[in-house]
Amino acid sequence: MDKNKYRLLNQIKYPSDLRKLTIEQLPQVCQELREDIIEEVSVNPGHFASSLGVVEITVALHYVFNTPEDRIVWDVGHQAYGHKILTGRREKFKTNRQLHGICPFPTPFESEYDTFTCGHASNSISAALGMAVAAKQTGKSNRHVVAVIGDGSMSGGLAFEGLNNASSTPNDMLIILNDNDMSIDRAVGGMEKYLLNLDTNETYNRLRFKASQWLHAKGYLNEDRRKGIIRLNNALKSALAHQQNIFEGMNIRYFGPFDGHNIEEVVRVLQQIKDMKGPKLLHLHTVKGKGYKPAEKSATIWHAPGKFDPKTGKRILEDDSNTPPKYQIVFGETLLELAQKNAKIVGVTPAMPTGCSMNIMQKEMPDRVFDVGIAEGHAVTFSGGMAKDGLQPFCNIYSAFSQRAYDNVIHDLAILKLPVVLCLDRAGLVGQDGPTHHGIFDIAALRSVPNITIASPMDEHELRRLMYTAQLPNQGTFVIRYPRGNSEHLDWKCPLEEIKIGTGRIIHDGNDVAVITLGPIGNDVEKVIQEIESDEETKNISVAHYDIRFVKPLDNNLLTEIGKKFKRIITIEDGVRDGGMGSAILEWMDDHHFTPEIIRMGLPTDHFVEHGTIDELRELVGLDNTSIKQAIIQ
Repeated sequence: MDKNKYRLLNQIKYPSDLRKLTIEQLPQVCQELREDIIEEVSVNPGHFASSLGVVEITVALHYVFNTPEDRIVWDVGHQAYGHKILTGRREKFKTNRQLHGICPFPTPFESEYDTFTCGHASNSISAALGMAVAAKQTGKSNRHVVAVIGDGSMSGGLAFEGLNNASSTPNDMLIILNDNDMSIDRAVGGMEKYLLNLDTNETYNRLRFKASQWLHAKGYLNEDRRKGIIRLNNALKSALAHQQNIFEGMNIRYFGPFDGHNIEEVVRVLQQIKDMKGPKLLHLHTVKGKGYKPAEKSATIWHAPGKFDPKTGKRILEDDSNTPPKYQIVFGETLLELAQKNAKIVGVTPAMPTGCSMNIMQKEMPDRVFDVGIAEGHAVTFSGGMAKDGLQPFCNIYSAFSQRAYDNVIHDLAILKLPVVLCLDRAGLVGQDGPTHHGIFDIAALRSVPNITIASPMDEHELRRLMYTAQLPNQGTFVIRYPRGNSEHLDWKCPLEEIKIGTGRIIHDGNDVAVITLGPIGNDVEKVIQEIESDEETKNISVAHYDIRFVKPLDNNLLTEIGKKFKRIITIEDGVRDGGMGSAILEWMDDHHFTPEIIRMGLPTDHFVEHGTIDELRELVGLDNTSIKQAIIQ
């Protein structure tokens, strides 16, 4: 990559270098930064369109504010690539999302400029408010705190909880609302429609600011008077504009909307409002994928496009004609197939219809699919409400994101035994997105909850059968977890047949050691067993392989057979080792007075697993085929 063409960007290693430039040079900085992101991500894939859309916001924030002493809290790290490049990580950016390389999302462990963890949405306002209060409490009242949140993230309940608290807690926080009418798919909901219609006169805002400065200088504007004037001002403006402003109704000063790609205007507005007292919100309109035409036209596809030719915009796709379909595609096709036969079935997704392939049913049955926005807790309780009155919801949530709905699963589904099928997509290690996205805690979290069935299919045939089983009458709350990535068979469309709840199966018979697996990792075990049987040194080891299928309820008959027959058992799962399927087997054996040696293989629970390819991470944590083979033959 020719770095010499980046005349201004080459002069910037940290934001302090950026602040040496004139405001007139900033448009060129933005152009160079955008080109640098395009070149880097074209060869080292990552999240793309989001970062292009906030280039001007990123540059303006680091130009106006004294980072890292001033705090910028990003909401969702998808948009933070430009931030990383401007904060000392430009040379390392080529290692983004690679094993031992820089993290895919901001993390304070990597840089002092990264103020908080932001792998998922809607937490920025709450975190920033905490930092603003901490600044006042610790004598750093001159510190500025800025939260950058997108319109999609504003659909999350936590964002509203933060706004509500910010309106009543003394703070000088600034909230940047990055409004591009998108999350990953098109943003939805009442807040999105509200933002599309919200408009406030820029001249009016500037006059109001100058008036407040004059009143404060004359000593007429103490805190109590300021709040009273704001309330009066908001009432007058609402009456004149025939429009309520939800933010000003919460005593949060509102400015905008402004063009978020006009860097000079954004800088001037930030300079005007940065020292204002009290909470403030700056509304900026942006375009996701700005500056790269293919991404502007198809923001959903270019959210994370993989490798592409930066000149032509042609994505470099692998030939998948002889590759089994992704589990997500099988889920989407099977859901539509079931819904065509069962009129009670509805689909629910928290802003991920394309990612989880519920868009397949959405296209054919738009009135039976509900995209609720980035609101996982609401997705679960909403599903519970529909189930209570006769519908059969399939609620698809990424495993890592379902953690936000844990109480909802217990309180709003399990207690009433409601027939909701909770499909936990991206279960297990997910690869380059790292610790904020690995779906490894769901088994341990849900296993102790009453009235829940928890299953994981070994392949896509089993996924289809489990989905069919889950929608049958009187099944209650049913959890199906499955991974990201390709399934096992080209001929994936098997007949839909019932699987008896709580039954496992024997995949491979043997006499010396029993291997019990849950989910698709069982396919790797089958390959290992074949290798053991074909190796002269190990072919005398007789290995039995059981697919437990259900971690709750367990198959008592199958486990009794295993307990009587084997003195050595190995459990293998793509989830945390402690509290997972292996722990369930260990507890069962002890409860039933069997005393085999049990080796539990899973992910570590004493530290988070970093980012890298699935193969790299499995080798790192000891779940690769070599490690499995060694555990069996030792």
